[in-house]
Amino acid sequence: MKDDGEKDDRKATMRQCALRRTVLPVNALLRFVAAPDGTLVPDIRNRLPGRGVWLTTSAAVLREAIKKKVFARGLKETVVIPPDLEGQVAGLLRRDALQMLSLANKAGTVTSGFAKIEGMRGPILALVQASDGSANEVVRLAGLLKTRGRGGAAPLSIRSFTAEELGLSLGREHVIHAALNTLDAAAVFVERARRLAEFETSGPGTPAKESTSGPSGFAQSSLAGPEPAADPE
Repeated sequence: MKDDGEKDDRKATMRQCALRRTVLPVNALLRFVAAPDGTLVPDIRNRLPGRGVWLTTSAAVLREAIKKKVFARGLKETVVIPPDLEGQVAGLLRRDALQMLSLANKAGTVTSGFAKIEGMRGPILALVQASDGSANEVVRLAGLLKTRGRGGAAPLSIRSFTAEELGLSLGREHVIHAALNTLDAAAVFVERARRLAEFETSGPGTPAKESTSGPSGFAQSSLAGPEPAADPE
C-alpha cells in the first residue's frame, strides 16, 4: 500500500468519519487506503500501511462518499474507485464474521440444532438462525429462549447468514439454528456480525425497526438479517 509519510493511523482507537465528520470508535468505522496503483482498497482489519480514510460502517455512507469524492480529498491523491467496492466490503465483512464463527465453534462456544439449544445450560449470548430458515421455527425458538440471555433478557438475535453459510462455518451440511454462550470467542463473532449488519442496513447507532420474527438484539440495531420467508400453507 502507498505510504506518503503521513502519520500511520492503524493503531487509532477513535477516528473521524470523513463524510459525516463525527468521531467514533474505530470498530464503528471502515478504513480505506490507496494501493500503489491508486486503486482504493477496503482495510476492514485496519492493518494496511499508509494514510487511511475512515467512514461510518454503512453502505449508504460509502455510496455518498464515492459520489462526493471524499476519498480523493482524504488521501490527497487521485484514486480509482472499483465499480464493485460496495460488494467487496460486504463480502469481506461477511467472510470475516463467518471465519470468527468457525473459530468460536472450534473453541467450543457454539451449539447447533433446535433440541440441543433448547437444552443448553447457562446464559446464551446470541441466537444465530438461518435467514432462509422457517419463520415459525425462528419465532418458536426465540420465544423459548426469551429470558436466557444476560441478566434474564433475550439473547441477541443474528439472522444475517444462510443455512449453507452457517453449515460451512460449523462443519455441517446445513445449519438452521445455532447458539453461542458467553465466552470471549463467541463475543468476537457477535462483534463481527454486528459490523456486517450495520453496513448492510442503517449503520451504527441508528435503531432499526423491531423484527416480527423475534428480538433483534443490540438495542434493535438490526443484527437480524432479512425477514425469513413465511412457511408455505
